[in-house]
Amino acid sequence: YQGLAGRSTNEVLQLYAAHGQQMKLQTSSVVTQLHGAIKKRLRQDLKSLRSFALEISKDFQRQSKTFLYQVLAAVQGIQLQNEAMQMFQIKAFDLEQSLQEVTERYEKEKQKRKALHNSLIELRGNIRVHCRIRPLLPFDDAAGHSVSQDRQRNFSEKAAYAADDETILVKCSRPGHASVNKTFQFERVYSDLESQDAIFADVAPLLTSLLDGYNVCIMAYGQTGSGKTYTMLGPQLEGNLAFAIEEESELGIIPRATQEVFRLISEKPPGSYWVEVSVVEVYNNEIFDLLAKDSYGKVSGVKRDVVTTREGKSDVPLLTHETVENASEFLHLVNKGLQLRVTHPTLVHAHSSRSHLVVTLTITTVVFGDNFGTLWEDEQTSQRLNKEASCIFPQKMRDSKSTSSSRASSPVQLEATEKMKQVKTRLQLVDLAGSECVGMSGVTGAALRETSFINRSLSALADVLGAIAEQRAHIPYRNSKLTHLLQDSVGGDAKLLVMLCISPGQKYLTESMQSLGFGTRARQVQRGQVKKKNFPVPSKGK
Repeated sequence: YQGLAGRSTNEVLQLYAAHGQQMKLQTSSVVTQLHGAIKKRLRQDLKSLRSFALEISKDFQRQSKTFLYQVLAAVQGIQLQNEAMQMFQIKAFDLEQSLQEVTERYEKEKQKRKALHNSLIELRGNIRVHCRIRPLLPFDDAAGHSVSQDRQRNFSEKAAYAADDETILVKCSRPGHASVNKTFQFERVYSDLESQDAIFADVAPLLTSLLDGYNVCIMAYGQTGSGKTYTMLGPQLEGNLAFAIEEESELGIIPRATQEVFRLISEKPPGSYWVEVSVVEVYNNEIFDLLAKDSYGKVSGVKRDVVTTREGKSDVPLLTHETVENASEFLHLVNKGLQLRVTHPTLVHAHSSRSHLVVTLTITTVVFGDNFGTLWEDEQTSQRLNKEASCIFPQKMRDSKSTSSSRASSPVQLEATEKMKQVKTRLQLVDLAGSECVGMSGVTGAALRETSFINRSLSALADVLGAIAEQRAHIPYRNSKLTHLLQDSVGGDAKLLVMLCISPGQKYLTESMQSLGFGTRARQVQRGQVKKKNFPVPSKGK
């Protein structure tokens, strides 16, 4: 500004204009330089970016190819796996079909083998033996016995198992000795999981033989507390010795057998059959009639005796035979008899049976004819004769006399005519008292005496089977009232099924082995073919 002092306005303006022009030139030069630098830098950056983009693109392409190859390999692997899976499924299906075919053939062969075995049993007169293992129960511990804790633990262990439906495996172990496994073969073995239904399913076919003219006996054998009464009758009510019928699935062989017998009879012509029942117990080697009534009409056990008839058959004179028309009447009578059956609590069982129970159903078939055979000539003749039987034997005869002196003096025989014939078959259902170890049961006094009689009668039964097996000239039936009473059934006049009942615990190993030995000996008994009672048929010649 000092240089402008004293100058004219035009000069000043010219100076300002020149200065502005110079500034513009300088600014333009700077912008040009800056633009060139930016353009150069941008070119470099773009070149770098292009190079980077090319590298990324190449890397992406490489990775894409790699991933594509991996996907293709995975898809191919999945396809191969699917093909292999399909092959495996086809093979598995073929194996399942083959297994099913083999299983079906096995079951068929098994049924054939059983049928042939049963036929062989029929021909030889062998005794059928089934074995049932009961479950472990709370009283199976060693309470009440002064033993070490180690032995208490051993007592609670299982020693008997069902290896299959025909084989039982027993693990025999003693302190200081190696465990030994023993096997026993029977016609049927039931595990501790099998129900009452399964038990009766194998018993039911025998009942058809009753109406075919055969006597049948089903007997439960085993140590005390092994489940014999449960198997034969069903669960017992607390404070009541009668069996409970509320739960049909829990019913035992006796009530089920009666229901089945009456079902079979219902399929026959009416009036051709009638059923009587008797209930006896063998207590301290004495026979008691559990359906006999006193002078006041009250049921009270009356002592009876067993005799041998002229025909060599066992009979109980004056034994009460009540006529029943359905299963309900039968169950009512048996319940009455069970109220009188002797029981006593022991350390092994709270309701231990102290007597042998024998329930007998006598089925009388009323027919006509002069010649004996096994079948009616034709259905029309059968219906006509049964209708005549119904007319001759009205219902009132069944109610007129329910008690007879013996089977030989039933109402049918009192009214028999020359044309009329009758055939009697018997179903004996036996719940034996359990063999007992005094040291285990802890009984004293009167119960100890009962135990002595029980064990002696069971020993007599074993002696009888042994004598039959050895084909001795003399069979000691009269050594015990039990064997004398069961002489016809045990001696070969009936199809006999022994239902062995054993406890699985190590605690009862000795008693279980004794029962299994009894069953094994019973299977070996050959009594000869059981005789069928022929039914009369009308003669064509008349």
